Amino acid sequence: MEWLGMVRYVLMSTIKWGILATGGIAATFTEDLKLLPDAEVVAVGSRSAETAKAFADRYGIPRAHGSWADLAADPDVDIVYVANTQNAHYDAVTTCLDAGKAVLCEKAFTLNRAQAAELVDLARERGLFLMEAMWMRCNPAIRKIVSLVGEGVLGPVNTVHADFGISVSVGPGHRLRDPELGGGALLDLGVYPVSFAHMILGAPEKVQSWARITPEGVDENTGMLLGYPGGAAAMLSCGITTHSPVTASISGPLGRIELPHLFFRPDTFTLYLADAEPERFHVPYEGNGMNHEAAEAMRCLREGLLESPLVPWQSTLDVMGIMDEVRAQIGVRFPGE
Repeated sequence: MEWLGMVRYVLMSTIKWGILATGGIAATFTEDLKLLPDAEVVAVGSRSAETAKAFADRYGIPRAHGSWADLAADPDVDIVYVANTQNAHYDAVTTCLDAGKAVLCEKAFTLNRAQAAELVDLARERGLFLMEAMWMRCNPAIRKIVSLVGEGVLGPVNTVHADFGISVSVGPGHRLRDPELGGGALLDLGVYPVSFAHMILGAPEKVQSWARITPEGVDENTGMLLGYPGGAAAMLSCGITTHSPVTASISGPLGRIELPHLFFRPDTFTLYLADAEPERFHVPYEGNGMNHEAAEAMRCLREGLLESPLVPWQSTLDVMGIMDEVRAQIGVRFPGE
């Protein structure tokens, strides 16, 4: 009967969303959904009925549910956007898939690759769409860059550089420092440089990493060197005590592409080729840019796809596997692992 659900998506003019969690990123995503005329937020769910109602009132959402299960059981919801903390992604996504709902889940997708693989297997078994909300891969400028690299404008890529560091002063109970919540720089910020490198070079052959660990046992400053067959390399870093440029570059024998500050959501980039003037590309987008991942998820639903070609399951599994290896090398384990 799974094909009947896919026919439903194809025939529907509007895809109806449920929002699981009520934090800042859920608010940003909900705002960006307003940019899509074929998207409608019909329900929000939280562990607290009060916070769900406050979020619903704020955004004019018809229904507020006081549990994940109630949201997942809402018959009007076509797809759920999971936006809680990464330690809870596995349980939240499982709840939604078990209820027959398609899911777009924030990154880091899970705490580790094993959890991610279980969710992918469950989605495949249930015949349901599942996608990591790695909005960077759906960004129009990023997609243009991937196209140019694929066309060979740089020649074979030799190096990728990317960093994501912020300097924040937070206590041990904050999610960035709390191992119970999957804290640390790597899963929260490093997932972007790792995913960027994977997008360009694929899965590495070798991983080397170094880190400074907090008293709570999470990484606060991490460097990574990924090695690939043929000698290509990716130099990546992330940190929660480091005010870094948050830029990226891709280099080959014919030239390089440079991405500016906030490389994961660019609207411009510059192509530098030997013996040519730099060429600046401007690829604008509306809102905060999260609407593109939502539009991709809805396109996949309508086309009957279980996974997005822009953010395929294998890329999510590979990235989680790389971060597992980094954590093993730097000595970071989360409770229950």
